[in-house]
Amino acid sequence: MVPGSHAETAGIRVPDFPGSSSPGGGRYRLRVHYDSELRNRVDRILDATPVEDIHTHLYDPSFRSLMLWGLDEQLVYHYLVSEAFRHSDQPYDRFWSASRAEQAEFVWNGLFVEHSPLSEACRGVLTTLHALGLDPRQRDLRSLRQWFANQDPGQFTDRVLGIANVATVGMTNSPFDPAERPYWEGALARDPRFFAALRIDPLLMSWPEAGLQISNDGYGVRLDLDSGTLDGVRRFLGDWTRRIGSRYCMVSLPPGFQWPGNTPTAQLITGAVLPHCRDTGQPFAMMMGVKRAVNPSLRLAGDGMGRSDLTALENLCAAHPENRFLVTCLSRECQHELVVLARKFRNLHPFGCWWFTNTDQLISEITTLRLELLGTSFTAQHSDSRVVDQLIYKWGHSRRVLGRCLTARYEALRSSGWVVSDDEIRRDAEELLGGAFRGFCRS
Repeated sequence: MVPGSHAETAGIRVPDFPGSSSPGGGRYRLRVHYDSELRNRVDRILDATPVEDIHTHLYDPSFRSLMLWGLDEQLVYHYLVSEAFRHSDQPYDRFWSASRAEQAEFVWNGLFVEHSPLSEACRGVLTTLHALGLDPRQRDLRSLRQWFANQDPGQFTDRVLGIANVATVGMTNSPFDPAERPYWEGALARDPRFFAALRIDPLLMSWPEAGLQISNDGYGVRLDLDSGTLDGVRRFLGDWTRRIGSRYCMVSLPPGFQWPGNTPTAQLITGAVLPHCRDTGQPFAMMMGVKRAVNPSLRLAGDGMGRSDLTALENLCAAHPENRFLVTCLSRECQHELVVLARKFRNLHPFGCWWFTNTDQLISEITTLRLELLGTSFTAQHSDSRVVDQLIYKWGHSRRVLGRCLTARYEALRSSGWVVSDDEIRRDAEELLGGAFRGFCRS
C-alpha cells in the first residue's frame, strides 16, 4: 500500500496463488482494501437513490387518525416500550391506563434521561430529531413536543419522505381491521406515494372466526373448508385486492408453520391464497418466525420470535413454481437456509431485515451473506416503520450499513481485477433499494 493513500489493507492475509505473477515480477497476492474514496462514492450514490420501501405499517394522510407521526408516537413505539420496562418495576396495567403523553414521558425518562440511549431504537429517535433540526441534548421534552405540535401532518410527511429519499411506501392493509376497513369503504383521497398490501393474518391464523366475517360479508362461506368455501374466500380476496389496489398478499407466520398439511392455515393457502395470487399475478409475502404474545402484558411489544422450519417454504416453492414468494425470516438462524433456497428457486425473493434483525450488526451480516450468494437479486431492506418519522432513521442507518457491505464486495472485485464504475454502482443501488422487487413482481 502506498503511504498516505486512501486505502487500508484488510487484516486478513490470503496465500499467494501458485504460478501467478504480479506486474513487479513476484507472485500475485490477493489483497482486499478498504478505500475511503470508494466508500464515499458508494454512500453518495446510495443517498441519491430513491427507495421503494416495500413493507411498513404506515398510512398515508388520508387515513387521518391511523397515520402515526410525531415525537410521542416515536417514544411509545413498541421496541422502546419493552426496553423501558427493563428499567422499571411499574405495573404494566398502570402504563397502559396512562395517557399517550404520560406513556411517552415514561419512556423518555427511562431511556433518554436516566440511562444512555445506546440501543438501535433509541439512537433512531435521536437520528430523526437531529435530521429535523432539533437538539434533544437539553432533555427538554416539552419544547420538542411543541415543535411537532406546530407541524401540518401532510407537509410533515412530505418533509420526512424528502429527507429519507423514499419514493414509495408499502402499507399493511387488513380487511379484517375494524378501524381501517371504513376508510376503504368510503371515499379516500389517496396519496399516490403510498401503495397497499393485502394483510390476511386473521384469515390464515384465526379460522373459523375470519370465516364468519367473510360469511357476514355475503360470500357464502361455511366453517368447513370445502370447495365452495374456498371459492368464496378467493372471491373475497379478489374483491379486496381490487378495492385497495394491493400489490401483493401477505401474512406473518409462526415458527411452527408447516406445509403441506391438514391445518386450516395450510388448506387455505393451497385452496384459496395461492390460486388468488396466480389469478392476480401477485406475490405471496411470508414473514416467518413470529411468536405472538410471549408476554401478553406488553401487548404489541410482547411478541417474540422462534426459528422457522423452512422445509415448508421449500415445499411451497417446489410445488408451485408458477407462484412467487416474497420472504423474510425473523430468526438469525434461518438466514443462511433462506438464501440457499433462493439460489435454488427463482420464484423466491428474500427481502429486508426486520424487527429483531434490524440492528447494524445483523443487517451487515445478513446483507453480506445475500450479496455473496445472490448478487443483487434480493431487496436489501424494508423499514417496517409504524411512525412516519421513523423513515428518516431506518433508511439513514440502513444505507450506511449497505454502503459498508457493498464497498467490501467492490474491493474484493478490485482485487480480482474488476473495477466498478459509478454507473454500475448506481445500477446495483437501484436494484437493492427497490428495482429487484419491481422486477420480481413483474416476472
